[in-house]
Amino acid sequence: MAPRPRSEAFLWQTCGNSSGPCGEAAGTFLEENMTTDPLSASNGTGGILGWIERSGNRLPDPVVIFLYCILAVIAISVIAAATGTYALHPTQADAAGNPLVIRAESLLSADNLRRLLVDMPRTFTGFHPLGYVLVVMLGAGVAERSGLLGTAMSAAVSNVPRLMLTPAVALVGMLGNLAADAAYVVLIPLAGVIFHAAGRHPVAGIAAAFAGVSGGFSANLLPGQLDALLFGITEAAAETILPAWDANIAGNAWFIVAMTLVFLPIIWYITDRVIEPRMGPYGEGGFQSGRAGNVEDAATETGDSTTYDTAGGDIGQPEVGNGDPENPEGSGAGTEGPGASVAAAERRGLKRAGWAVLGVVAIWVFLCIGPGTPLIDESAPIESRFNPLFQSLVAGFCVVFLAAGWAYGAAAGTVKNHRDLVDMMKGAMGDMAYYLVLSFAAAHFVAMFNWSNLGLIFAIQGAAVLESSNMPDTLLMASIIIFGAVLNLFIGSASAKWALLAPVLVPMLMLVGISPEMTTAAYRVGDSATNIITPLMPYLPLVLVFAQRWQKDFGLGSLVATMLPYSMFLLLSGLVLTILWVFLGLPLGPAAPVSFAMP
Repeated sequence: MAPRPRSEAFLWQTCGNSSGPCGEAAGTFLEENMTTDPLSASNGTGGILGWIERSGNRLPDPVVIFLYCILAVIAISVIAAATGTYALHPTQADAAGNPLVIRAESLLSADNLRRLLVDMPRTFTGFHPLGYVLVVMLGAGVAERSGLLGTAMSAAVSNVPRLMLTPAVALVGMLGNLAADAAYVVLIPLAGVIFHAAGRHPVAGIAAAFAGVSGGFSANLLPGQLDALLFGITEAAAETILPAWDANIAGNAWFIVAMTLVFLPIIWYITDRVIEPRMGPYGEGGFQSGRAGNVEDAATETGDSTTYDTAGGDIGQPEVGNGDPENPEGSGAGTEGPGASVAAAERRGLKRAGWAVLGVVAIWVFLCIGPGTPLIDESAPIESRFNPLFQSLVAGFCVVFLAAGWAYGAAAGTVKNHRDLVDMMKGAMGDMAYYLVLSFAAAHFVAMFNWSNLGLIFAIQGAAVLESSNMPDTLLMASIIIFGAVLNLFIGSASAKWALLAPVLVPMLMLVGISPEMTTAAYRVGDSATNIITPLMPYLPLVLVFAQRWQKDFGLGSLVATMLPYSMFLLLSGLVLTILWVFLGLPLGPAAPVSFAMP
């Protein structure tokens, strides 16, 4: 059996309750490295955080929450229809030229029951985010399973000067969200190892990585899977008030770049000036280095029996004859740091992946300027001329991930033939099993909410209240951010929360002149900031285990106290950024303004 690629080997050894390559082996790791439940192993579960943890644990699974919401919508629709609840449509008129009357419809009516049962397959497959996410994940699954994403993250933080180690880890963490679970299970433990190798406190490295990956969850330099997911939900919500509105996956592109530029120095400052000084020096006799150092040496110094094999073989079993002429034994001897120990095949794979990305970009450029300009609608008005290009970005990300993963795997030996490629894509779809179940429930909630006309009625009446209140747009956006941050303490899933909120928030704010892109951006700020302090964060136990491998008495209270400064300042800076953005009226992305005018 061929040895696992470096990233997958690391994943299998260190990841926890996760999907994909981190499955059964992750559970074994947690059982072997934990004697107690990390969330109950400390006294940090009292007070407000303890109440949040206990309250959140009482909540059912998000799928069941959607089913309860469906039952509630059915009951409300029956009452609203019986009492004659209605609203006047702000843009549509009837045959007589009067405003169209939108009346509440009972979901127990014969027509709606027939629609529910007859159109059930169409309701599910027509759920906007479903196609977007599955298409992107077909390519991303290949990039992850081939080892490209893990190797790229490891190479990005290897041999970084000690002074720049924190911003490098934080930046790779934010960019690593393009890699989904891999950022949590590869970068966070790797950051602890590299910080220790550089003579710094390893738990500070874990904190910086966790803040970047989770606290900066929506920040990035490129749109990705999250953009496809959220804008799919936004599109469905916006179409209730304006059926012709189409999602633009790059609709938050400039805003998330700004988030990255704002969050990066904050994570850097808090790590180096607040968190690490508070922790003090780590251990005794720790070696110092001007650079990140050698991962294998760092793991050995901790007394951990695990060897972090960065040469390509299974962990704890260095690969012999790895193809690296400078280190033919694959033992790690003679290396200068993690970057130097990257196998020659992996280095070659990264180069080929880079060429593959450039090739895909060149194809997209040709489709914009070549004969017929397939991705540019030259007959459309200037403001919508680039819509085909923006709408092709979902396919573009799929092709980029697929081509880069294939090119990397072919060079690194993790993709030997087309069957390996198909197996990786099949595995990626297997990882999406829970999302499919969640999407089935969410799709029917959104559809039934629309069938009842309750969402449109609430949006129209809510917009009237907001308009009469003369509340500034900046205050509206700040309210959404704070509400999303508080709700995130109880419901962790970004898509589940947005599927519940978007059907009312998006059309309501469109009616008062705020674009769907701006509403989505404000939601993203609030959804990210409190990820790192809620006990319901799925990866919190895993991060706690990573920290306890370096500091045995590091409990939940310690972890939350460590991450709280990050959460507070990320939320505050996100609020300030959003308020300034709205005040200045800056575009959120290509053809994505802050304001919106109903046609």
